[in-house]
Amino acid sequence: MPSIFTRIIQGEIPCYKVAESDDFFAFLDIRPVAFGHTLVVPKQEVDYIFDLKEDVLGALFSFAKKVSIVLKEEIDCARIGVSVIGLEVPHAHVHLIPIQTMDDMNFSKERYAFSEDEYGKLSKILQEKFSKKFY
Repeated sequence: MPSIFTRIIQGEIPCYKVAESDDFFAFLDIRPVAFGHTLVVPKQEVDYIFDLKEDVLGALFSFAKKVSIVLKEEIDCARIGVSVIGLEVPHAHVHLIPIQTMDDMNFSKERYAFSEDEYGKLSKILQEKFSKKFY
């Protein structure tokens, strides 16, 4: 059975896309710990990030770096935090989180809820910036 991320990539489940390449996909987290919290996933469904082939793992982080550059340009933050946890969804993924302090990376705190309008606007802006900058 495909993971929820595979279903998102295939368009079966809607998302707020941030960026896409032939091999990777980035979209806004719907249970974010911060505004702009983005998930970056390989299109190939692999459960554990360290089971990815080395070249794919490197390319995943290269793609994530590009996404983080666009996030940092659009969202006022000290930096983009990176987290790999991998327990909630059996599909390798990287969390990119705009942060001001280390507390902003706390996954135990209450998650934010943003309106569809806020998600939609941010998604569109990030997609346009990503496309212009990298493709």
